[in-house]
Amino acid sequence: MHLHILGICGTFMGGIAAIAKQMGFRVSGCDANVYPPMSTQLAQLGVELKSGYLIEHLDDEPDLVIVGNAMARGNVMVEYILDRKIAYTSGPQWLLEHVLKDRWVLAVSGTHGKTTTSSMLTWILQYAGMEPGFLIGGVPQNFDCSARLGNAPFFVIEADEYDTAFFDKRSKFVHYRPNTLVINNMEFDHADIFHDISDIQRQFHHLIRMVPSNGLILSPKNEPAITETLAMGCWTPTEYSVVEADKLLGWHAEKCIADGSEFIVSFKGVIQGRVNWALIGDFNIDNGLMAIAAARHAGVPSKVAIEALTSFINTKRRLELKGEVNQIRVFDDFAHHPTAIAKTLAGVRANVGTRRVMAILEPRSNTMKSGVHKDTLAKSLSNADMVFVYQGEQVKWSVETLITDCVQPCFVSQDISQLVANIVANAQAGDTLVVMSNGGFAGIHEKLLLALSEL
Repeated sequence: MHLHILGICGTFMGGIAAIAKQMGFRVSGCDANVYPPMSTQLAQLGVELKSGYLIEHLDDEPDLVIVGNAMARGNVMVEYILDRKIAYTSGPQWLLEHVLKDRWVLAVSGTHGKTTTSSMLTWILQYAGMEPGFLIGGVPQNFDCSARLGNAPFFVIEADEYDTAFFDKRSKFVHYRPNTLVINNMEFDHADIFHDISDIQRQFHHLIRMVPSNGLILSPKNEPAITETLAMGCWTPTEYSVVEADKLLGWHAEKCIADGSEFIVSFKGVIQGRVNWALIGDFNIDNGLMAIAAARHAGVPSKVAIEALTSFINTKRRLELKGEVNQIRVFDDFAHHPTAIAKTLAGVRANVGTRRVMAILEPRSNTMKSGVHKDTLAKSLSNADMVFVYQGEQVKWSVETLITDCVQPCFVSQDISQLVANIVANAQAGDTLVVMSNGGFAGIHEKLLLALSEL
């Protein structure tokens, strides 16, 4: 059977292509730009890649077209498919019908931490010898790929609340039918498709309705949006991560080191073990607790899960050290929401103490570009000593308002070269530079490292 995938170089659709190829399908696909690393990974698998959205890509008629959610009405290939009644489906629907319906699905959802928690959980199951399948929206560094079919009943998937396709506006995760569901957190995001938090809660409740009574739902205790969503109706056992005062009621972490690089895990007051790992930040402790708890539901003893996390390498672009020049460290982080920004910088602050932290931000997500979070952005940057912000062409609000909103020095530029020059002019030995964007940020990391090396 021949599958053709529209938008194949996105992480999710590329993962679908990799899994389909492993299942023996003939797979081809196209994207606006065929680019690495996904293009390289797919070419190595024998996937036929074509650049651009051209109807001639369908001359060798596929049996089914899998349509990515970046495709919209008006796209010439979409119109061609509809006019000629060529069979089509979405990536999540194809995944359900061909892979997930017969698997024990462990789905990791939430506004923040999905990729990291999914990677942790997959590594724990792998460490325990379970050979899980997985599809992760990032590059997990304990593996050489972002998706695979796997050999066991278990399949870990990053469960995204973004919509499925132009013809299916439900969240992608409603197609996954999980046995084990992690809800890391729940905040307003994706303002391009959701009007408010209640829209998001409604989609999460659709997902909750699908978890069987012999399944398990895991989430933090007393997070209002999650509590309200579960109160709409829940037919599945629940376990929670909890604060110190409630540690007899659920999963709890006690930090041994302020930056979160070592902590003790307990469940209902019983100590499970001590995690000593290369990660920092309270948010990663939260992610780790959820991964340990989810793995336990799949049969992995907590002790084994904790052992696995000691050798966990964080996903690329999650506070990833890009280099150190003249005693100045440059990190890359995917944070693109005020809460994620605040948590990332809090973890860095706990790690570096009184040494200086420079936050370098590109408001690039649809929500950030629209200005939805502009009133809370300055507060989220409070742990930085200096702030540098890029005013991209598509940002619909004046980033210069941050200059007055920030309590620390804040520099705004519409030119990447000027932004780099400002950063380098202010940098000094011992500084930590944290670059935050959900895009490529015009390769600013490499530009910074080069400029710093010339000091």
